[in-house]
Amino acid sequence: MLTVASDIEVLARFGRALADPIRCRILLALREAPTYPADLADALAISRTRLSNHLACLRDCGLVITVPDGRRTRYELADERLGHALDDLRTAVVAIETDRTCVDADEKGCC
Repeated sequence: MLTVASDIEVLARFGRALADPIRCRILLALREAPTYPADLADALAISRTRLSNHLACLRDCGLVITVPDGRRTRYELADERLGHALDDLRTAVVAIETDRTCVDADEKGCC
């Protein structure tokens, strides 16, 4: 049964997905076009096993879906608005990167 997640749960899942560079690369690749796991693994130069684990995480977070295509399965973003959200986040971070607001950024590796 599907339920509507709270705003906090949605943001936490999105943050968890973005916390890993490989998952970020996957999301950015899927933003460009839906694709098959083997092609995605080749494009990202990672093993299929490693890719499979990250895709499972992204599915669990509700950010990507699988689409049966004959005997193959294609992956795509769960909602086209996610592509726009990724672009907005990327440009917002680029816009503020030179003005770090966290005083502990260098020491703690945050921001």
